[in-house]
Amino acid sequence: MLTAVCFRAPFAAIVLLAGASLASCTRAVPGTSGHDELVYIGTNIADPQQNSIYLYHLSPATGELLPLGAMKGGASPTYLTMDAAHRHLYAVSETQTYMGAPGGGVSTLAIDPHNGTLAMLNQQPSTGASPCYISLDRTGKNALVANYVGGNVAMLPVRADGQLDPAGATDQHQPPTGPHKNQDKPHAHCFVTSPDNRYAFSVDLGTDKVYGYQLDAAQHQLRLLPTPAFVTKPGTGPRHLVFHPNGRWAYLENELNSTVSALTYNAAAGTFQEIETLTQLPAGFAGDNSGADVHVSPDGRFLYTSNRGDNSLAVFAIDGASGHLALVQHISTQGKTPRNFALDPSGQVLLVANQNSDNVFTYHVDKQSGKLTSTGKSVSLPSPMFVEVVSDFTR
Repeated sequence: MLTAVCFRAPFAAIVLLAGASLASCTRAVPGTSGHDELVYIGTNIADPQQNSIYLYHLSPATGELLPLGAMKGGASPTYLTMDAAHRHLYAVSETQTYMGAPGGGVSTLAIDPHNGTLAMLNQQPSTGASPCYISLDRTGKNALVANYVGGNVAMLPVRADGQLDPAGATDQHQPPTGPHKNQDKPHAHCFVTSPDNRYAFSVDLGTDKVYGYQLDAAQHQLRLLPTPAFVTKPGTGPRHLVFHPNGRWAYLENELNSTVSALTYNAAAGTFQEIETLTQLPAGFAGDNSGADVHVSPDGRFLYTSNRGDNSLAVFAIDGASGHLALVQHISTQGKTPRNFALDPSGQVLLVANQNSDNVFTYHVDKQSGKLTSTGKSVSLPSPMFVEVVSDFTR
C-alpha cells in the first residue's frame, strides 16, 4: 500500500493511509531546517485512486530531500507545470484511454498556499493519446499539451479560477515521417511558446520537425505557419526544445540519435537555424541510447542533457558570444533511465529522476565550471518521471 507521509517539527513522521488528506499536515518550523525549496515529482502510477505526485522539501546547501507527502494526481501524471503564482499545478495523464474514451487527459490541481499540498479541481481530455508534455503560455491563460501517441497538440484555455476548459485549438501532425523504426507516425513530444509569446512550437519526434504556430493567447487560438520552424536530418527524432535566457538561441534535444542542436532563433519569423549539432554521448559508447531531457542553467552559461542507456548527464558550456557548445563533463545518474531532470531556481542543485530504478538523486552544481558532483543524497519512489522545483512559497 502506498502511504502519504508528512512531517512536523522536530521531523517526527506521521503516516497517513493512501488517499487520506494531507491538508492537516503541519509544516516543519520555518527557519529550523534550512529547506527553502519545494519539489513536486510526477510518476507513472496508472491507478488514479493511488497517490501519484510526491512532495519534498529541498535544501540547496546539502541536496537533501525531505519527504512531505504523496497525493492523488490523476492517472500517470508524468509531466507537470505550475503557474507563476504557485496557485495551480497542471498534470497530464499519459494514458491511451481516459475516462472510458480513447486518449489522455489533463488535470488541474489546487495548491494549498500553507503547505503546498494538492487537491483535484477539474480534468479535461487532452484530445490525443499519451500526452507527454504540458506547459503554460507566458500569460498563463492557456495550457499547451503534446500528445505523443496521438501525434497532435492541443491548447486548453485556463479560466480565472485556474480550472481548464476543453481544448480550444488543436493540430494533427501529418506524415511524411522519418526512417527510424520509432518514427512509425507523428509523435508530438514538446509544446512551448516563444519568449515574447507570439509563437508556439511543437517538436515532433516522428516527423523530424519543429512546427510553428502564431499564438493568440487572448482568443485561445493557434494558426499553423505554412512551413516548419525547423527541420532536422532524417532519423534525428527531436524531442524537447528549450530557449536560452537571452531569447536569441534555443537548444533541441534529439532522442533517436542522442544529439543536441544549438539553434539561432529568428523572433520576427518564428523560425530556427542550426548553429551546430553535437553528440551528447561519451566517446566510445556503443550501446543503445536515447536522449531525454535538456535544460539551460538559470545564468545561461551551461546546458545539461540526459542519456537513457548510458544513464548519464552531459554538461556543455555555452559560448556567450555565439551559442556554441563545448563538452564539459559526463556523469552517471546513479540509476536507470533518466527521463527527466531539473535545476533548482538558484542553479545550485540538479535533481535527476531515474524512471526504471525508482529513485531521484541530487547533484551540486559548480557555477564556475558547470560541473556536477553527487551530493550523496537521494530518495526512492515508484517510477519517477518529472521533477518540478520551485522556491518555497509557503513561508
